[in-house]
Amino acid sequence: MSQNPTSNDDLTPQQQMARRNKKVAVICVATFCGMIGAAYASVPLYKLFCQVTGFDGTVRRAEVAPTRVLDRKITVRFDANIRELPWRFQALQPKQDIRIGDTGLTFFKVTNPTDKPITGRALYNVVPEQAGPYFQKLECFCFTSQTIQPGQTVEFPVVYFVDPQYADDPETKGKPEITLSYTFFPAVDDDKPGQVAAATTPRIVDPLGGAPSRGL
Repeated sequence: MSQNPTSNDDLTPQQQMARRNKKVAVICVATFCGMIGAAYASVPLYKLFCQVTGFDGTVRRAEVAPTRVLDRKITVRFDANIRELPWRFQALQPKQDIRIGDTGLTFFKVTNPTDKPITGRALYNVVPEQAGPYFQKLECFCFTSQTIQPGQTVEFPVVYFVDPQYADDPETKGKPEITLSYTFFPAVDDDKPGQVAAATTPRIVDPLGGAPSRGL
């Protein structure tokens, strides 16, 4: 059997060390590239994971309301927050008592008191976090850029329900309240960092405090 001319036995100690260093360098480069790719993918993957599973208090999106409605009621509280925006943002109702499985409708209101249009985007979550898989929305203004004109007030409807399985889960069945929290941030285009994202046309009500509508 012929010997391998490139085996370690045929190399000098210096050549063996150089070969080991080369292998280490290749492994380091591959690991670094993998970490970079994972970092870019982690944000959208984490966001998708949270929306699908309700992990970390993230509200899930539903297509239809449940067919089973329980006699038990639960209190849903609404929280509105602003980060780095000069808007006024509030929930039109501080809370609602709704039967588990029934469809609820609430409104949030935003006012832009400045003299220039501003675009924002809302994120949301629920407390307790264990309620995330069961608090589901049929209509929401989250994850969509909204441009509010100078002196304009805008209403945003939220249609939601609490899945009946909430009453069966040992981690949630004894919890009588859920808090739905929205926070508006300045909107930035995900594909073009530093640029304002394109906005949808929000529903407009009377400027600076008109009477809110009560239907979709």
